[in-house]
Amino acid sequence: MKHIKHVLLSTHRDSRGALTEIFRQDWVDSPFPVQWNLVQSEANVLRGVHLHVKHFDYLVVIKGHMQVGMCDLREETIGDRTGSLVDLIEGSQSMLVIPPGVAHGFYFPEPTTFVYGVSEYWDPIHDELRCRWDDAALGIPWPKAITPLLSEPDKAASSLAALLTKLQCDGYAFC
Repeated sequence: MKHIKHVLLSTHRDSRGALTEIFRQDWVDSPFPVQWNLVQSEANVLRGVHLHVKHFDYLVVIKGHMQVGMCDLREETIGDRTGSLVDLIEGSQSMLVIPPGVAHGFYFPEPTTFVYGVSEYWDPIHDELRCRWDDAALGIPWPKAITPLLSEPDKAASSLAALLTKLQCDGYAFC
């Protein structure tokens, strides 16, 4: 998927311990993060599926295991919308960059701590759109037979078709 980057990080070790750079502006061709967040998630939690029309996400797992399900809804992907799942695992030392227009959800098979940056300040009204995580039209290959814990807004999310209609009605070029 164009502009989605999975960057391998490197750790520098010596007798004192280790240092891992988790972000450098020259690693990505996207706007610089203006906000960083630390998230601790319990096992069997699914956050999403969300779609941002303004901001990029920059994700790094510190401890645990996170599965990022994605479906590219940008205009240039019409006809080639296939879902994908990327594993971010403690010790894998990688960063995932998700651009605007890519629907995404985070599943945590175990307790997990991660940091994420965003290129625009959090705006739950204009930049936090949702659809059902298990909508087959997303094509995300989530693990089989999960019944994840969801937030109330994620439980109430509509279908992908309803999200695409909303985007068209609001004049976004993602659908």
